[in-house]
Amino acid sequence: MTQANTCDWNLRTTPVFTTARRKTGWTCCGVVPPGRSTVPPQILSISANITVNEGSNVTLRCLATGRPEPAVTWKHYSGKSLRFVNDDEYLEITGITREQSGQYECSAANEVAAPAVQRLTVTVNYPPYISDTRNTGASVGQKGTLRCSALAVPLAEFHWYKEDTRLSNGLDGVRIENKDHMSILTFFNVSEKDYGNYTCVASNKLGNSNASVILYGPGAVQNRSSSASTTLAATCLWCSILYSLTAF
Repeated sequence: MTQANTCDWNLRTTPVFTTARRKTGWTCCGVVPPGRSTVPPQILSISANITVNEGSNVTLRCLATGRPEPAVTWKHYSGKSLRFVNDDEYLEITGITREQSGQYECSAANEVAAPAVQRLTVTVNYPPYISDTRNTGASVGQKGTLRCSALAVPLAEFHWYKEDTRLSNGLDGVRIENKDHMSILTFFNVSEKDYGNYTCVASNKLGNSNASVILYGPGAVQNRSSSASTTLAATCLWCSILYSLTAF
């Protein structure tokens, strides 16, 4: 009497060989197909930190694996909160602006485990923009201070001019202090010759910007903001033109 061939198929996570015994010995019967497994999400590669000039086109990459295939999303951290920007492995930014600089977060999720998350930093260079200046009044013999602020990446270098003459730190009784986005011009002992218009120049490798700042004496009518002073002067000029036209 002989023993019939039998083959049992079992689902496993890896291929398994099953056998049936004959009189002559063990004989291979078949290969058990593997069962479907799950794998947590994993980020295989992500773009490195990058520095670009404003207006450039940028492509960020985030490649992930897992089973089921994970969904990849991008978020931009602007300093206050994360904001969704894309749902693809590749994030393309056309004509990047300074507002789009900061950290970008790539998240890969497939509900098997917690999402895999990595971040990179995008730095956007742009030329200086003078954001604030202050006209200042000071009496003769007193201390006077002029300030000039500029936004720029990389940080701007500041220089001060009186008419066509560049001022030097420590000479003619003045001190120049540059601190990150601000430059401070200090007069320790104001004299009559110090009164007048000064030019603040902010520059970096992408360009430069300048603004006028006024040091005035007692009794002078001045607006503390140099930009407002310019607007006031332009308004007065326009009034004069209108008056001249209506006089005829």
